[in-house]
Amino acid sequence: MRKRGVIIVQTKIKYFSAAIFRAITTVLMIVVLACSFPVDSFATDATRKKLEEAKEKKAQSQNELNSTKDNIAEMNEEKSSLQGQLNTLNNQLTEVSNNLEAIEEQIEDKKTEIDNTLAELDAARETEENQYASMKKRVQFIYEKQNFVLVDMLLGATDFAAFLNQNHYIEELSAYDRKMFLQYIDTRELIEEKEAALEAEHQQLEEYQTQQKAEQSRVSGLVSQTSGSIKQYANDISDAESKAQALEDQIKAQEQDIKNLEAKLAEEMRLSKLAAASTWRDISEVTFAEGDRYLLANLIYCEAGSEPYEGKVAVGAVVINRVLSSVYPDTVVGVIYQNKQFSPAASGRLALALANGKATAACYQAADEAMKGYSNVGNCVYFRTPIPGLSGTNIGGHVFY
Repeated sequence: MRKRGVIIVQTKIKYFSAAIFRAITTVLMIVVLACSFPVDSFATDATRKKLEEAKEKKAQSQNELNSTKDNIAEMNEEKSSLQGQLNTLNNQLTEVSNNLEAIEEQIEDKKTEIDNTLAELDAARETEENQYASMKKRVQFIYEKQNFVLVDMLLGATDFAAFLNQNHYIEELSAYDRKMFLQYIDTRELIEEKEAALEAEHQQLEEYQTQQKAEQSRVSGLVSQTSGSIKQYANDISDAESKAQALEDQIKAQEQDIKNLEAKLAEEMRLSKLAAASTWRDISEVTFAEGDRYLLANLIYCEAGSEPYEGKVAVGAVVINRVLSSVYPDTVVGVIYQNKQFSPAASGRLALALANGKATAACYQAADEAMKGYSNVGNCVYFRTPIPGLSGTNIGGHVFY
């Protein structure tokens, strides 16, 4: 009886020793994991990199938006300047048009005045000719009938005084004729001078009219050119404003993307901490479902089909490590189809691979090794293509962390 009791005690001691050993082992594993997964763990590096890239893209968009707004301000300023120039040109065009209209009226008035002057000149010339003809006839008559006139004057005079008076009358008549003739000549010459002056004025007005028409054409061309420039600036401003609006919308989307990445980063940091402090099951405690091998082999094909065999095993090990960690789902299906974890599951590539049985013999062999608990990447639960600043276990084209 005593011997049996000793055996029972020894058995219990062995049992408690084994339990204590497992507890110590678990604590040591937690410590090791805690050291391997600090708060700033590799699990967050990929997301942090994306976050930095997103912030950089947002900064670039903001700079482009600021530059676009500066361009809009400059174009609006130039447009306002052109609008001022256009107003000045329109005023000039109005003034030139009014001047041209006034000149045309003056030209018409001058033509009328010239016509009237020409009529006066014709009348003066006719009067001059008539006076000259009359005077010429009287002179001719006196010259030809000189004796008859003298006799008639002598016979008709009652006395010598009367004779002298008649002779004086003839002299005054001749002087008057000469005076009127010279006056008509002066009048004609004045009218001719007036005509010449009017013709000169008319010519000057026509030259000024030509100048004003040229000025009107020049200013009109400037008005058309400036109006076209203003219209082009308006179109450019409209395009720039549309671009600015698109950039603002893009920045809003980038800000939302940054918020999402920040949330994702925070979640990954949380999961990293949890993974470091989590309880890990032994592979012997996992019960695989029918189809897990097929599913895992095809995921390995999608993620590492072109990688060396060690890379295929490593991908399978990451999946199984998550199954063993209490932070992630405890089934192969749950881990692989966890939201936003494995891109082939989200993109549909895995579904195509499953439908067509794409997994190779090497993929199945790697899945078998991983499902037996073998890992060539330790307790890593993430992998990706290498990026600057991310360190871990590099196998083929992936870094495991």
